[in-house]
Parts: sequence; C-alpha cells; structure tokens
Amino acid sequence: MTTTATPPGAERKVLSVSQLNQRARQLLETHFSRIWVEGEISNLVRPSSGHWYFTLKDSRTQVRCAMFRNRNQALKFRPEDGMKLTARGRLSIYENRGDYQLIVEHLEDSGLGALERAFQLLKQELASRGWFDAGRKRPVPQLPQHIGVVTSPTGAAIRDILVVLRRRFPAIPVTLFPAPVQGDGAAAKIADAIEHANLIADSLTPPLDVLIVGRGGGSLEDLWAFNEETVAAAIYHSELPVVSAVGHEIDFSIADMVADQRAATPSAAAEMLSPDQQQWLALLRDFRRRMETLINNRIAGDRQRMEGLHKRLKHPGTRLQEYTLRLDELELRLARANRRLAQQRQTRVEQLRQRLERLAPDRNIARLGERLEHLQRQLQQHWQTALRGKRHELEKAGELLHSVSPLQTLQRGYAIVSDTQGKIVRSVTELTADETINIRLGDGDVDARVLEDRR
Repeated sequence: MTTTATPPGAERKVLSVSQLNQRARQLLETHFSRIWVEGEISNLVRPSSGHWYFTLKDSRTQVRCAMFRNRNQALKFRPEDGMKLTARGRLSIYENRGDYQLIVEHLEDSGLGALERAFQLLKQELASRGWFDAGRKRPVPQLPQHIGVVTSPTGAAIRDILVVLRRRFPAIPVTLFPAPVQGDGAAAKIADAIEHANLIADSLTPPLDVLIVGRGGGSLEDLWAFNEETVAAAIYHSELPVVSAVGHEIDFSIADMVADQRAATPSAAAEMLSPDQQQWLALLRDFRRRMETLINNRIAGDRQRMEGLHKRLKHPGTRLQEYTLRLDELELRLARANRRLAQQRQTRVEQLRQRLERLAPDRNIARLGERLEHLQRQLQQHWQTALRGKRHELEKAGELLHSVSPLQTLQRGYAIVSDTQGKIVRSVTELTADETINIRLGDGDVDARVLEDRR
C-alpha cells in the first residue's frame, strides 16, 4: 500500500462539503457566466411554481438545466421533449445536492427558430378553436361608406392606402386609428385600436362599415405584433368586417388567417375596398343614356296617345246632339217599358180579383153551413145507431150478470154467512162457540149466535 506523506512544513487545509460546493459554484459562475449550449430537450417538468426543469443532451452526454419563471414567461413558444434547442445561460451548482446545472436565461428553437415555432403553435391552437373557419368570415362591402385604418400614422401603409383611395374613389372618407405596429406593447395597442373603432363606428358620419388592419413589409420580428393572440382575438371579436394587410405579398400572418379578407399589401386592401371611379363614371354615363332614351320614348308615346285622343275629341255641340238623340231613345224605351209594366200589373190584379171572388167569405160560409148540417145529420144517425147497439149490449150483459149473481143463488134457498167484520165464512173451523154471525138470505139478512160445532 502506497501512502503520500504531507511534506514537512505544509499545512493541511480541510474544506467542508458546503465550502467545496460554494467555491465550485463561484468558480463556474465566474468563468461560465454567459454561454450558449445546443442540445435536445428531455425530462421537461413544469411544477406549479412556474419554474421549468429539464435536461439538454446530445449523443454522448447531458446537462441538467433550470429556467426560472421570470425568464420562461417571455418565451414566444412552449418547448416540448424532443425539440432541438439553443440555450443561453450560466453554469452553477445547486449547493444542497452538489448538482452541476445550467441556469437558462433564454431559449431558441434550433429547428424552425423561436418565432417560427411560436407562429406554428399559435396557428394550430387558433385553428382548433375555429377562428380560421371560412363559414364565420363576413363579406366586405363592395362600396364602403366609411373606411377605418388601424396602422402607424407615420408608416408607409397609411400613405399607400390614401394614395390608392385618392386615385380610385376619393369620395370614400377614411378614419385613422393610430397604433404602433412593431416593438414591445404593439400588439396590445393594435388590439385597443380595433376595439375603439368598433366602439365608435356608429357614432361617425357616415357610420364606419369596414376596417383595414396592417402595416408595410419587414422581417418576421418586425411583423410579429400581427402574430400575437391579442391581435387575433380583437379581429375575431370585431363586429366590423376586417381586411388584414400585413407586409408584402409573400408575408402571411395570424391576422391574415383570422380576418374576413386578406390583402397582399396595404395598397391591395385599398384596391379591394375602393371601386374604380372611372368605371363608376362610365356606368353612370351609361345609366344617363339609358334614362334619356327611356324618357324620350315615354314622351314620344305620350305624344302619340295625345294625338289619338285629340282626333277622338268632338265639338261639344256635336256631343250634345248625340246625347239628345240618346236621351230621346231612352225616353221612348222608358215609355214602352212603363206601358208593358202597367199591362202586367193590370193582368195580375184581375187574376187576384177572380181568386178573391172564389175565396169570398159569404160563399164559404154558406158552403160550410151546408157541410155542417150534413155532418150534424150524419152524427145524429151514427149516435142513435150506436146508442141502440150499446143499449142492446147492456141488456144482454145484465141478463148474463143476473144469471150468475149470488142473489139469484140465494133465491134458490142458499145463504151467505159472514162474521161481525163482514168477512165471508167458508168453513166451520173459522167459527167459535157463542160467536155472533150474519146470515144473508134471498130476501134479507139476520144475526145469529153459534151454539155448537158439529164437525
């Protein structure tokens, strides 16, 4: 076993673990205070604190990384495991565990680039919400009454728009809603300008009916305000139709996708919204010619009708003679009609008189009197005949009744016995000794007393 002895006179200095980690951290932070590292991200963790913890690796090794909340909030994209990133930061040691790590201050997407990655992520998000759907986009007016423009008051965009409108249709009024179009806070100012335009649209004269939102060309960084969700939301919720005109023809922004119409440039937006005044003047001239033709034709037709009416117009004396002849004719027809009507009425009166004579009361009374006498004689004959028949029937019934009468039986020596209540006694069993009874005979009745039961 080999040992190394401390040289004579050398003082051994022992460090605690905390001291070692502290000196190592100071050494790393001093010599690696601002470095760039490229690698693939993995093991990304986002706890509730808002800090991010992950690992950057290449094909051979890896390094732990931490990015605190105040730094990661400024990123324009959200990193995911597997992405190739470039990180800027400083090396340090987490003294409690002695872990070597990179404190990240800035991240860039090494593949598409940070801004391009943020653009694609927001595009996917807004597409999933339906903000780009063609069904929700509104048509822009063919002849706007009032155009609003949201752009920088000093930029080329507003000058280009005004030049085109002045050339094509200078009668359309334009209201500028100024807003910065690049730099920090530009997106919020653009969104505020869009909302303000919607708020006062109806109070303007004439009312605002369309908005142009845009700016001139530039780099992706210069145009970035129009790729912010704040501007996209303001366009999406705008009650006014929005034409997006951002950059040059090759530039395409989130604002272009959300807007109701996209114009390649601000000048193209002005062309889109303004009709060509020369075409309109030509159209008006054509309308004028057509109207003059219609009016002349109408005048000619009215003149022909007037001439025809003039030819048909007669002298009042001639018309009076015609009316006199017509009146005489009508008078004759009226006289004939009166005579015919009088004859018809006279014939009808004669018919009614004859009918009245037939229905005269004295004749009816005499005829009905004779009928009544005849009916009375018939009634008396029928009554007498019926009375004789009924009398004969009554006599025969009396004889028959007399032949079967109990009184007739009593005349032959029979008697009817009844008790004191008048009840007929039919059996000896109904009587008791010393009971009073009534005996009815053919010529009268007597009361008797029962002396003895001889059954």
